[in-house]
Amino acid sequence: MRGVQETVLYEEAMDLKFLDEVYGIPGGDKIKDCIQCGTCSGSCPVSWAMEESPRKIFAMIRAGMRDQVLDSLTIWTCASCYQCAERCPQEIKITDIMYMLKRMAIREDRRRSRKARALSECFVNVVNRYGRNRETELMARFALMTDPLGSVALAPVGMSLFSRGRLPLGGSKVRDIEGLRKIVAKAQELGGE
Repeated sequence: MRGVQETVLYEEAMDLKFLDEVYGIPGGDKIKDCIQCGTCSGSCPVSWAMEESPRKIFAMIRAGMRDQVLDSLTIWTCASCYQCAERCPQEIKITDIMYMLKRMAIREDRRRSRKARALSECFVNVVNRYGRNRETELMARFALMTDPLGSVALAPVGMSLFSRGRLPLGGSKVRDIEGLRKIVAKAQELGGE
C-alpha cells in the first residue's frame, strides 16, 4: 500500500503539462538529451549567484517541478552570455530556454517576475520617451512602481550619488525619436508581449 501512496504523491508533484510546454518550445525537447555533465554550470559566470545551477534547473524541468523552476531566482540571474550553450556537448540552447522560462513566469504572474515586468515596462517607456535609457529616471520610475514607500528610504543614497556627480539628471533625445518608436512598436508586436 505504501508504494501506491508514494506513486500518487510523485505523480501529483510531477507536472506533466509543464514538461509538454517546455519540450514544445523551439529547442526545448533537447533537454531530454542533457547528460547532467555540468558544463553549463561550470561555464556560467554568474552561477555563484544562482539558487540552483543551470544543470539543476534542467533536472528540475525533467522532474516536472513547474513551481520550483518558475519561482527560481536562477532564471532571472542568467546573464544571457551564451557561454553555456556554446560549450554544451549536447548543443542545448540553454540561454534560449532560460528566456522562455522567464516568459512563462511572466505569463503566470509569478512573484519574482513582477519586478522584471515592471523594470521592462519602465525601460520601454523611458526609451520611447528619449530614444535612449536614462538610468536615473528608469530607477526612479521602477522604485515608485514597485515599492513607493521603500523608495523614500533610498533618497539619502540618491542625494549622496547626486552630490558626487554620479547621478545624472538630464540627457538628450536621439534625433529620429519617431523612427525609434516605430522600431520598438514593431518589436513589441512581433514579440507578442
